[in-house]
Parts: sequence; structure tokens; C-alpha cells
Amino acid sequence: MRVAQIGSGTPEIAVVAGIHGDEPCGVRAVERLLDERPTVERPVKLIVANEEALKRRVRFVDEDLNRAFPGDPNAETHESRLAHELVGELEGCLTFSMHSTQSHAEPFAIVNGVSETATEIVPQLPVTALVETSNFAEGRLFSSIETIEVECGMQGSETAAQNADRLTRAFLTAVGALPGDTVCRELPIYRLTNVIRKQDADTYEVFVENFTEVESGDPFAAADGNEQVAEEPFYPVLMSPNGYRDVFGYAAEKVDVLSSPPTAD
Repeated sequence: MRVAQIGSGTPEIAVVAGIHGDEPCGVRAVERLLDERPTVERPVKLIVANEEALKRRVRFVDEDLNRAFPGDPNAETHESRLAHELVGELEGCLTFSMHSTQSHAEPFAIVNGVSETATEIVPQLPVTALVETSNFAEGRLFSSIETIEVECGMQGSETAAQNADRLTRAFLTAVGALPGDTVCRELPIYRLTNVIRKQDADTYEVFVENFTEVESGDPFAAADGNEQVAEEPFYPVLMSPNGYRDVFGYAAEKVDVLSSPPTAD
């Protein structure tokens, strides 16, 4: 784990990249900040987390780091030990964590719950939706540390790296670390309701678009040509043929629209 800081003092905000070793977009954003060393109005802790997995260009070494929190310093797995160390580094910090996906090109935010902090900050980020995953938070970073997680775009793409840089700077502006103004927007809120599992197969297909409602009775995916049909309407989130080993993605419900935070008179 690589830890650095811009600005003097004790940081209360942090940016984390490289939770997964096959998602380098956030690392690029952190490295650019370290190269530029912009003048900040609040100190910022910058962390590249799973350096060993990044070096190997794999998602993880022993287990998924974003399912290993809060970790264990005496664990047998690299990621569980690293999770414990990372939680210690992030204690007391509002954390911004960057990821990428094989399922959706447009950036969106993920939170454990729609807190006052999320309500204030997320509308100021260049994202298209907010996903609440409180029913599926076990082992993830935001189960241990107050975190706003973002999916920056398609894994390995130049666009995801560019989005990661824009998102990081928007976050740092929103929390008062970088000077400037942000653009506020209204965002739909989706709450995850179920995991969509997939059986062992040689080929997988997904027929639907993420964040577009699937009607009851519609086929939405297939494994070796065997279609899965929606028993009730849902919104697919993180749905892709091969993004996860044993699941297609998640079903969600659309619960609200997050409005821009009020501006001071």
C-alpha cells in the first residue's frame, strides 16, 4: 500500500485507488495529483491500495479486497491483512474510492446509505446515478469507513481514467480541498434488492441495459442459451456477461431522485 499526502496538517478526507488490481483508472488520477501537487485548502490523504494485485494485473491476490473489510492483521490472506491496514489509515477520513466496471460506461456513485454527507456531495459529482447498497455492504470498504464509491467507466479504458481524474477533482472541490465551483444535478437513486446469480456455463449473454427497467416476463440474460426471465420488474445494476464469476449483477428498485443541495443566499 502506498500512502501520500498533499497539504499540511491531519487529513480528514482521503482518496483511494487500486482496491482492485485490474482497475487502474483511479491510480492514474492519484498519480496525476501527486505529480501536480496542487495547492489545497484542506490536507488530502492519497492511497494506492493493492499494489501487489496492480503489479500482477489481477483483481486480487488471495481474495477480493472490497469484500474483506474490516480485515484481520493475523489473517492468512494478503487482502484481509491489507484491509485491516487500510482501515487504520482511513480512520477519521471521509473517503472517495474509485473503481471501474465491465458493465456500464457512464460514471455512477455507490454508497452504503443515503446519508447527509452523500446527499450534499454526490450531486456535485459528474455521475449519472446514485446506487444505495446497504443490503449488500458486508465486507466492503464503506461498511467500515464513511465512503463514497464511484464506478468511473469501462475497465481498462482511457475514458475511465479521464473520468477518474474529473471525479476526483470534483470530489475535492465539493469538500473544500480544491478551490472552485462544482455543477450540481438531480440524480436518480436506486436501491439494490437482489443478486442475480448465474449457473456454470461456457457462454453468457445479457439482453438489457443497466438502469433501464426490465418488465415482468422479459428475458434479461442467458447461460449457454438458457434464458432467465424477470419474475417482477427491476432495474439492472452492474449487469454484464462476465463481470463477476458467479453473478450477472444486481436487481434494484428506483426509490427517489436526489436533488441538488440548496445554495446559500
